[in-house]
Amino acid sequence: MTEPRIGVVGIPGKWSTEALADAVEAKTGFRLVIDMGRVTLDLASGALLHDGIDLCQLDGLIIKKISEIYSPHVLDRLEMLRFAEARGVKIFSRPESVLRLIDRLACTVSLAAAEVPMPATRITEDRDAALQAAREFGAAVFKPLYSTKARGMTLIDGDDPTAPDRIAAFAAEHPVMYIQQKMDLSGQDLGIVFLGGAYVCTYARVKQGDTWNTTIHSGGKYAPFEPDDALIELARRAQAPFGLDFTTVDVALTQIGPIVFEVSAFGGFRGVKEGCGLDAAAMLVEHVLARVSA
Repeated sequence: MTEPRIGVVGIPGKWSTEALADAVEAKTGFRLVIDMGRVTLDLASGALLHDGIDLCQLDGLIIKKISEIYSPHVLDRLEMLRFAEARGVKIFSRPESVLRLIDRLACTVSLAAAEVPMPATRITEDRDAALQAAREFGAAVFKPLYSTKARGMTLIDGDDPTAPDRIAAFAAEHPVMYIQQKMDLSGQDLGIVFLGGAYVCTYARVKQGDTWNTTIHSGGKYAPFEPDDALIELARRAQAPFGLDFTTVDVALTQIGPIVFEVSAFGGFRGVKEGCGLDAAAMLVEHVLARVSA
C-alpha cells in the first residue's frame, strides 16, 4: 500500500514547521512544506498549486502556521485551503475551525457563548468608552484583534494622564478596540494541550524580569505543571466548540479562580517539548495518519 502524501502548511525554516515536516517524512517518506505566499488557486482548472504541485491531489494537509503575522489577509489563505478540502483533501485542523480563532473577537464570542470564565472584556470603537473601561478596570490590556504572542498589546492605566493619548494612538492602528482587565497572574500562565479533543499535558509559561506578560516572545520560560481535574475540564470545555485536531488553551490562575484567555488555532510544539518533555509533532502525525488512512 502506498504511503499517504501529506503536506505541511507553515513557515519554511521555522522550528515547529520543520519539526512537523520531519515527523511526516519519518513516517511516510514524503516531505512538502507549503508557504501559502507561494500558493495559487486556479478555479478554472480546479487546482491549488504550490511550486508545480497540486495540493488537491494530496491525501492530507496539516496546518501548522498560516502566516508569520496574523491579519485579515490570513482569512483569505484559509479560504484557499477550504477549496482543497472541498475537493476531498483531509485537513488538520479544518480551515473552518481555524477561521473562528484567527480573529480574537470571534474566539472570545464563542468562549462567552459556552460560558467559559474570562477576564472582564469590552470591545468598542468609541474612545471615550475605551477610557471609561480602562478607568473601571484600573489597568487594561488593549489587544489587536489579529496578533500572537502578545504582539501589539498595550497596557494602559486608566488613571494615567496620558491614557487618552495612548488610547487614541492605539485606536488609530486598531479602530475596533479589544480591552481586557489586567489580571494578577502571579508570574505565570498555563498552556493546556489537547490532541483530537483528548487531554495531553499542561505546561506553564513563567515570566522573566519585570515584563507584564508571560509570553516566550517577551522572555518567558516554559516549565512543567500538573493541573487538577477541574482545571483540565475547564480547558476541555473551552476548546470543545472549535473542533481542532491540536490546540493549546491559555489559562491563568487568579484570585477569582481560573480564567481562559484564548484557544490557540495551532497549539505550541515548543511548550509541549520543553514543559512536558513530549514530541507534539510525532503525536500529531500519528493522529493524522490514523484519520487519513481510515
